[in-house]
Amino acid sequence: MIKVGIIGSTGYAGQELVRLLLPRKDVEIVWYGSHSYVDQNYSDIYGNMFKLVDAKCLDDNLNELADEADVIFTATPQGYLAGVLTEEILNKAKVIDLSADFRLKDVKTYEQWYKIEHKAPQFIKEAVYGLCEINRAATTPDVRLVANPGCYTTTSILSLYPLVKNGMLDLSSIIVDAKSGTSGAGRGAKVPNLYCEVNESIKPYGVATHRHTPEIEEQLGYAVYSIVEGDAEYSNSAVSDIFEEKGQPGGYPITINFTPHLVPMNRGILATCYASLMPGYKAADVAEAFKTEYENEYFIRLLGEGKFPETRWVEGSNFVDIGFTVDERTGRVIVCGALDNVVKGAAGQAVQNMNLLFGVEETEGLTMPPLFP
Repeated sequence: MIKVGIIGSTGYAGQELVRLLLPRKDVEIVWYGSHSYVDQNYSDIYGNMFKLVDAKCLDDNLNELADEADVIFTATPQGYLAGVLTEEILNKAKVIDLSADFRLKDVKTYEQWYKIEHKAPQFIKEAVYGLCEINRAATTPDVRLVANPGCYTTTSILSLYPLVKNGMLDLSSIIVDAKSGTSGAGRGAKVPNLYCEVNESIKPYGVATHRHTPEIEEQLGYAVYSIVEGDAEYSNSAVSDIFEEKGQPGGYPITINFTPHLVPMNRGILATCYASLMPGYKAADVAEAFKTEYENEYFIRLLGEGKFPETRWVEGSNFVDIGFTVDERTGRVIVCGALDNVVKGAAGQAVQNMNLLFGVEETEGLTMPPLFP
């Protein structure tokens, strides 16, 4: 039995963790942590859990929780975990962090983009970037800390990774145009997320400044190692160690344009990625690169050339749908990826990582088909 504690269980990602883990016979949720709702019934906050969860919300005392849980999920704002994480906690329980505190290997880059001081840089090196499809080999049972990727980054990286890894793109030409449902902004009360502010509208935000930009650049930069060194067998974690030894903790320098947009829907991410193909590559080469990299990945559904994903076909699931086309007139490839930002973009991916850490079948508890309508 895997004993689980969730800090931030009353946020959207935290509640999704509860939804995914509650039916499992091999998991027991021992701690519903919440900074705002201590001592309140969890089912009073989320009515969908009525008669399913008979527990009150507890505080966010990680030290006490680590004595009770085998694994702790922290679905918390940026800076929280870095401010409280200790060696003692990691020695008692594994931690899967859904924030960005340990995703970036370069402390200066984190502080530049997130505008906060990183209070636990000593744990950055050991944190595994938990994008399972490209970093599975590093997510082993001896790992103590997993940095769980977010929704925009997961969609963008998976959509571009095979093409970057195979040297098929002009790395100076990458543009990612992404759209997200409003649940991606969290459950907190904010005027820009009110119904009247969002409904019947679409807007860009974080233009040229969005903090997920360096994360996408870093992970794609690790993929470049296979081109530079001619070796494609390493996980991204192993490559990050190699770059760090060379004095480049952020990997091979890649610069992209990333523009997110807020759209009036509950769930979903759609990322449309543009890049110039290197000379000689055709649509068949693009298709082969995706097939080679992903054909055995259960959660990646390749739609092929000329067929494009829709967020409604991944809603409520842990799947990522990817389609592409090659515009021969401009010499560009256009790749579109879609996922559910609360599942594969947050809680589902975190459960994938938990399964790997505890030697459980990676797909356990995550094979539910998408919801429709």
